[in-house]
Amino acid sequence: MPISDSSSRILAGLLEARTGQQLTMSRRWRLETALSQLLRERGIASIDELITILVMGREPSLSTRVVEALLNNETYFFRDRVPFDLLNTAALPELARRRESSRTLRVWSAGCSAGQEVYSLAMLFAEDPVRWSGWTIDILGTDVSSSIVDRARDGTYSQFEVQRGLGIQQMIRWFEETPNGWRAAEALRGKVRFQVHNILEGAPHPGRFDLVLCRNVLLYLEDKTRRAAFERLSSALAPDGWLMLGAGETVIGQAPALEADREMRGLYRHVAPASKAA
Repeated sequence: MPISDSSSRILAGLLEARTGQQLTMSRRWRLETALSQLLRERGIASIDELITILVMGREPSLSTRVVEALLNNETYFFRDRVPFDLLNTAALPELARRRESSRTLRVWSAGCSAGQEVYSLAMLFAEDPVRWSGWTIDILGTDVSSSIVDRARDGTYSQFEVQRGLGIQQMIRWFEETPNGWRAAEALRGKVRFQVHNILEGAPHPGRFDLVLCRNVLLYLEDKTRRAAFERLSSALAPDGWLMLGAGETVIGQAPALEADREMRGLYRHVAPASKAA
């Protein structure tokens, strides 16, 4: 079913206005697939008819459903695995040393989608109980989509989803089979929290985090919006904290306050004062 250019432009404008994300040409091909379920549920015959309803404002809540359908919620447990190994063997032990006096760590997964990254982090801590005994670990997941945050908070995944990134031992240990799918055990759900949040807004409570993960989110933003997002993330990062991005993302040329950590490849930190002076 061909989609008119004007309909594509209206959808792109709606998505960018609500989330800051761009509907790039590489994502436009999947418009029909992304919106097909919504069209069936509402009995709408075509995307052009959907656009007519949106423009006429007959169903104000429909625009929210459209935006949420257009978001790319692709993720899985321990995505790309290597970054989590780096966290587990280097970054978290170093943060444990630095925060020994307060025994408090705050972690923010920005753009957490259905929560797999957040529960992966919770598993890292839960599987090392001796190291983290007596610590307060605050793990926050945020996403711009309220429906996906509800899914993340519930922590239930299909057989396909729970097998992506998890070994059989982890799946059995940390997930319980239910009539609706595999649900994260209370031991994980009780250690994490979720909220609706746009990374272009001020940082969520408590406002300062030791570790921020924002992976495969910023690539959907245009340059100016991406720079604004980096400013928000930088301001939320503790002076000696780390930012983790997706494999294809970088701060170079976009976030002058941040630089790559040469000792921990894939992590970014605040630019050292000496480097700023230089």
